[in-house]
Amino acid sequence: MSSKLSRLDFLRFSALGASALILPRSVTAAMAPKKAKKGDVNDLINIAFIGLGQQAIYLMSGFITIPNVRVVAGCDVYDIKRERFQNRVNKYYADQGIKNKLDMYIRYEEVLAREDIDAVVIATPDHQHAIIAIAACRAGKDVYLEKPLTFTIYEGQQLVKAVRENNRVLQVGSMQRSMAEFIHAANVVREGRLGKISVMKAHVGDGPKPYDLPAQEVPAGLDWDLWLGPLADTWHYNHELNPLILENGGDECWGAWRWYKGLGGGYTTDWGAHMFDIGQWAIGKDGSGPVEILPPASSPYECLTYRYDNGIEMLQQKFDGGKQGIKIYGENGWIQVCRGEFLASSPEFMPSEVDQKAIYETNVPHYQSFVDSIRSRRDPSVPVEVGHSSCTVCNLGNIAYDLNRPLQWNPIVQKFMDDPEATKQLHYEYRKPYTLG
Repeated sequence: MSSKLSRLDFLRFSALGASALILPRSVTAAMAPKKAKKGDVNDLINIAFIGLGQQAIYLMSGFITIPNVRVVAGCDVYDIKRERFQNRVNKYYADQGIKNKLDMYIRYEEVLAREDIDAVVIATPDHQHAIIAIAACRAGKDVYLEKPLTFTIYEGQQLVKAVRENNRVLQVGSMQRSMAEFIHAANVVREGRLGKISVMKAHVGDGPKPYDLPAQEVPAGLDWDLWLGPLADTWHYNHELNPLILENGGDECWGAWRWYKGLGGGYTTDWGAHMFDIGQWAIGKDGSGPVEILPPASSPYECLTYRYDNGIEMLQQKFDGGKQGIKIYGENGWIQVCRGEFLASSPEFMPSEVDQKAIYETNVPHYQSFVDSIRSRRDPSVPVEVGHSSCTVCNLGNIAYDLNRPLQWNPIVQKFMDDPEATKQLHYEYRKPYTLG
């Protein structure tokens, strides 16, 4: 494979290398879904959605337009989310004159028990990702999983095993890898046009903060115990954690669980799963990671700093402009990429006029990559190992924030070096009866 990858190449292959993505024929046959055994593009693929908040609505609006894909089930612990999803899916199919039976569920186990469902789209809060995704793999379902991949590093390790042991397709919702501006940025770096890379500034945001929302009464239509899942039942409800729906059909806010320690990973995982991901992709560190993580107090840059074995440093640091994005510095100049925006130190690094028109296009190609992989039984554009390595970077940053000292990490064996205190933070104790199995 040449160092310059086309848009189609990027949608087909991860930076792990094409050879790692082609499965043996025996495995391919075992993996084929019931409705696509012959790879016939006219065979229907039945998809269920688990977690029906604002992100799920965006995802559904894309998946539902893909030919020969049917949304046949939705699952959420909150009745208002189920009702909204049901109304929108039914309206779409009615408007298209398509007959479709949509069933709604509270418990994801009932969805996974259905033999006619080929794949699930999981868009729950992060702390539910691993349990549901692993169960889906064991139930023979392919999985589209929102980023960040998992809540803890240990969960990610177990999910990688579950995907491979059960011969499943898993696509991570890192849709920037299907966006023209980020593909071009990675090409510029991988071609060596910037020369030797020294520093990358990833504008992400800070880590999680203490939970300080006031306790409120749980609404009648929400099963709060199921929402908590493996988390301790001492967490109190506040409507910002599972937002109300406005008159226009949108959520009152993004689920605020993501900003609070113990419930989410703050901006480190929310936006880090996007921008740290692009940084690792560009420098060829997919499936690997940094060897040293420095919190702001220990960093010469006074910000969260990742050091790689090739000498490159990635900083959680703002640059010109207010958008989240990444700025990459090489000996020949720099490039800066955000969603819908590409800047460079020289015109020679800019996208072509044709590429510029493709900037910030629809995310459907990312979903299409998943659907194509269900049929072909090849890995999608962002397979589980890539999602895990990017998620690990995010979680390593939050552990460094929490311990407030440098960490030494071995990305090959995925362990801290002689650091029992940090090792304890690779996971947390689930409340009974929850388990990864």
